[in-house]
Amino acid sequence: MKPSCIMRFAALVLPLMLVACGTNKKAVNDTKTPASTSLKSQQFLRQVNDNAQYTKFITSKVKFSVEVGNQQLTLTGNLKMKRDDVIRLQLMAFGFVEAGRLEFTKDYVLIMDRINKQFIKAPYNQLDFLRNSGLNFYSLQALFWNELFQPGKTKISDDLLQNYQTDLMGEDAIISMENGKLSYRWLADKAGAQIKMANIMYEDKIRGNYQLNWDYEDFRNNGKRLFPFTHQILFNTPGKAIKMGMNLNYLGNDEEWETRTEISGKYREVTIDEILRRFMAL
Repeated sequence: MKPSCIMRFAALVLPLMLVACGTNKKAVNDTKTPASTSLKSQQFLRQVNDNAQYTKFITSKVKFSVEVGNQQLTLTGNLKMKRDDVIRLQLMAFGFVEAGRLEFTKDYVLIMDRINKQFIKAPYNQLDFLRNSGLNFYSLQALFWNELFQPGKTKISDDLLQNYQTDLMGEDAIISMENGKLSYRWLADKAGAQIKMANIMYEDKIRGNYQLNWDYEDFRNNGKRLFPFTHQILFNTPGKAIKMGMNLNYLGNDEEWETRTEISGKYREVTIDEILRRFMAL
């Protein structure tokens, strides 16, 4: 794998995960009218919420694929997650040498290019494209962990379930929430209350619409819960469509790893603008 592939992968994935998940806190907090309150709907929502993973750690070998227009990139790597603490993607060269790392914590985003010894480390609110947004680490975590979320919240309580609308009329249940220009949709299996798809739409008449679609497939047992081994992600912008695939090889609960990356003094810090310029030039 060429060294340039690492920062190219980061340039593709970072805007996909962060821009698409960003939302406005005020829009969420200003919601005045509670959504669906039927007993049946609330019972179903509790069942969906109860399907959340109870394990503290999820780890796996992973195969990544990214496609933008006629450009394609496939990498292997590792996914390591600790509940309410960190999401880490390690990208491998030649299948055994770590070449790059993306690390999302509650406080910052870290991207490391180990081949060229470069890195970016910044709080979420210092990223230009998130300056006016309310991106929450827990929203990103929920997408990785196949769970419901509400922007600005750390977890979903029974009281917060009142903010969703639920349509149980079709083959699958549709869970939704509207907040100004943003709309959220989840598709869940009615029989098992398992989330099969998450969709986030941002509508802007001036700049155009942005939409993230995250599909979950190949559910397998993780203790008493099910977890998707295949994640298919599509991010549509006014001028670009990004496709990303993430396939887990197995599901582990390894606790023996450092949850924070120490940055050597040999690494050179680069700017967010440099990464974004590379992304926009693709």
